Amino acid sequence: MTTTPRVIPLEEPLESNLEVRMAKIFPAGIPRPNLYLSLATNESLFNHLVDIGFIGPSGLLDRKSLSKQLREVTILRTCIATRNSYEFNLHIQTISQRMGVSMAQIEDLKNPEVDLELWAPELRAIIILVDELVTKLDVSDKTFDELLKFYSKEQLIEIVQLIGLYTGVAMQVALIRPTLDNYR
Repeated sequence: MTTTPRVIPLEEPLESNLEVRMAKIFPAGIPRPNLYLSLATNESLFNHLVDIGFIGPSGLLDRKSLSKQLREVTILRTCIATRNSYEFNLHIQTISQRMGVSMAQIEDLKNPEVDLELWAPELRAIIILVDELVTKLDVSDKTFDELLKFYSKEQLIEIVQLIGLYTGVAMQVALIRPTLDNYR
């Protein structure tokens, strides 16, 4: 598979409308990710997604109703399950540890079976949920019953929406093939 981007990212400095939107997401002086600069080639869609709060500083659809760690574990495992190394790389370089995920946990998420010692039961249940949804598009009754020990049905609906959104990001990455960002 070629690593040449299919959609060339916009070059900075950006046109003022796009710059205003990017400034809502990224602090001054932080380079913008190649994926965002490529998505912004569809300026009206990109502006709309930022304006409605779909894209924000901590990712997609962050309504602040789920814990930072729960969101980040969900996103990272979805990246692994969808083979989205671009987004996984972006998150681990920028926000994963600040969201409460340790380097040992980040590395463990790459494994088909996670180390039970590293994960609280409620996060293990989320990892299993991601794996089932992405690989089977199904949730077993056993997994659902386990999830209900820790999460409300309203929370589960939001978590599944998050998994779906980051599966969509994997599809954008597959189309665009952005060059990996380097924030280190």
